[in-house]
Amino acid sequence: MNPLVTNPTWIFLVMLLIILLAPIVLRRLRVPHIIGLILAGLLVGPNGLHVLDRDASIELFGQVGIYYIMFLAGLEMDMGSFRRHGRHGLLFGALTFTIPLITGFIVGRWVLGLPTASSLLLSSLLASHTLVTFPIVGRYGLGKHPSVVHSIIATVIASFFALLLLAIVVQGQRGGGPLYWLRFGVGIVLYIVATAYAFPKIGRWFLRRNEDAVTQFVFVLALVFISAFLASLVGLEGLLGAFLAGLVLNRIIPHGGPLMVRLEFVGNAIFVPYFLIGVGMIIDVRVLFGSTHTLWLAGVIILAAILSKWWAAWVMQRLTGAPRDDRFMMFGLTNSHAAGALAIVMIGTAPHVQLMDNEVLNATVLLILVSCILSSLATGRAARRLAMQTTETERNRGSYHGKCLTAYAYPQTVDTLTQLSIMIRNPHIPDSLMGLAVSMDDDPDDALRARGQRNLERARKIAAAADVQMSTMSRVSSNVASAIVHTMREVDAGEVIMGLHETDDGKLAGKLGVIAESVLSTTHREVLLVRIQMTPGTVRRIVVAVPPQTEYEVGFYKWLEHLCRIGEQTSQPMRFHTCGNTGFFIREYLSDQHPAVRMEVHVEKGFNAMMQSLAAQVNADHLLVIVTSRQGFISYANSFSNLPSLIARHFGHTNVILLYPDQYGDPQETHSIFAPNGQSITQRHLLFEQWLEKLRN
Repeated sequence: MNPLVTNPTWIFLVMLLIILLAPIVLRRLRVPHIIGLILAGLLVGPNGLHVLDRDASIELFGQVGIYYIMFLAGLEMDMGSFRRHGRHGLLFGALTFTIPLITGFIVGRWVLGLPTASSLLLSSLLASHTLVTFPIVGRYGLGKHPSVVHSIIATVIASFFALLLLAIVVQGQRGGGPLYWLRFGVGIVLYIVATAYAFPKIGRWFLRRNEDAVTQFVFVLALVFISAFLASLVGLEGLLGAFLAGLVLNRIIPHGGPLMVRLEFVGNAIFVPYFLIGVGMIIDVRVLFGSTHTLWLAGVIILAAILSKWWAAWVMQRLTGAPRDDRFMMFGLTNSHAAGALAIVMIGTAPHVQLMDNEVLNATVLLILVSCILSSLATGRAARRLAMQTTETERNRGSYHGKCLTAYAYPQTVDTLTQLSIMIRNPHIPDSLMGLAVSMDDDPDDALRARGQRNLERARKIAAAADVQMSTMSRVSSNVASAIVHTMREVDAGEVIMGLHETDDGKLAGKLGVIAESVLSTTHREVLLVRIQMTPGTVRRIVVAVPPQTEYEVGFYKWLEHLCRIGEQTSQPMRFHTCGNTGFFIREYLSDQHPAVRMEVHVEKGFNAMMQSLAAQVNADHLLVIVTSRQGFISYANSFSNLPSLIARHFGHTNVILLYPDQYGDPQETHSIFAPNGQSITQRHLLFEQWLEKLRN
């Protein structure tokens, strides 16, 4: 029987209408959109109204969709959380694999009466699972929650060993010898090592040299499929290769950056829905009204799969003492069976294997439907409750920054300055990004003004690609610095980002320049003078030089928060070089507010010695942040006046931010927690030492 729609244009239109309307309609019925897409696939598929066939295009897009789910799961994983929660993740992986494995073998061997090989195949089917409901977690912003991290790690472990068991059983049927197993093991090791080593290097090299958005997107997608192909080449499933690609590319694609937003948008708009609709098309509800044996088989398999995954989540929650909602989250993420189960049952029913029959295939398809529905409900319930628990109004508001103002002067710096401003802005303040271009009023043909407008338009497009709204302003003035400062006051900007002064040939000038000096002398808000030669997301390390006594300044935690946001979004390690007791407060703040950021603190003998040692340590692909101070404030030292020339001599080969923190500004900002207004520097030192002694005791 032919489907109602066969024209390619109409097929694509029907799929788009399903993707558009199914979530809208079922949202009114309080049904998760994932279930809606699966049910829509069932309705229009060959086992429903037969509007569409599950043809090669749907299979192709569906395969891309499951790769996308696994790739995004690896890409969105916070590597700091992975290291902090890795031990518990390994424990949950062992539980969610072994409990269903044992349950599946017992059910297959002694309840259903299957042979040993078929029972092993059934147990691997129950032990595997797919992160079908992960997009629900992403919408609630819970990608870094411990229960989610545990579930992602567990997915890797369970899927890997389930598919490994599948390969062992199938090769046992074929009679594979010792040489095969040696080749299989060596191939897996070589594949993982080669991918983990080569992909980040290739990715950084390519992304630094190609800033075109389409080119970057296609390149990343190509790496995903190369990894999936190599995984299948050594005997693994391609979805594990896609996940590994997400993990190794994690650190070079900034979270929240334009490239990340494009990857998520395309996947969630097209490929993932195609996969879910394709899953629905496989389901045949008529098996429920077929033989009673098929119904019995399906019921036993579904019950065993759901209960074993629930037991694993329950045991994990009890062992770790986690809240009850964490159990529902872990169960919801690890209960859905889709790609792995389909791969196992398809191979098991293949003519050259024949360890499973069509009844098991039908039961597996029903398992996919029931498990995906149940997982969507559990994940949605847990995500809503966890999101409400982890959202704290005061913490979300953060320290008051106002807008982040970026002043553009040259076209070649627009990309890097905009991406940096997106990283450090306060995401909890609406309309927090502002772009400014200033042209001189004596410009006869308005050439500078036209260039400024082009710079602002380019910045707006970059921000829009990252799903961030940027306001822009073009000003005409006889004094650029005065225009910048007046704009800061008008829009209540908390910080301003500017380019570090360079010569005409692109080298550092060795001085701040008239504009920067004027801005610094007329505003006491935070100023960042930036010279970044590569995409911020591709730096390998963030090195921060912190002079003595910066903890006394009112802007101490503000600039620290900005740097932590860069560290979180780039997933790169941060190495602080400090003097005296400053490192104590840095450690305390990061461990409390940003525990996922990888951090090292090195205590140096003095700031001058620190800068000399950094000259030999900082490489071209590092980001060096030098925290300095304006003259007349607590942390100022006479050597700061030579910083621009020192940077030009020793750090002209790398990426540099010269950061001037908030200092004495508005009256409400003059009170540091370490020093009430009006106290002398000696009194402030004494108060600080007394406060530190109390903390130690």
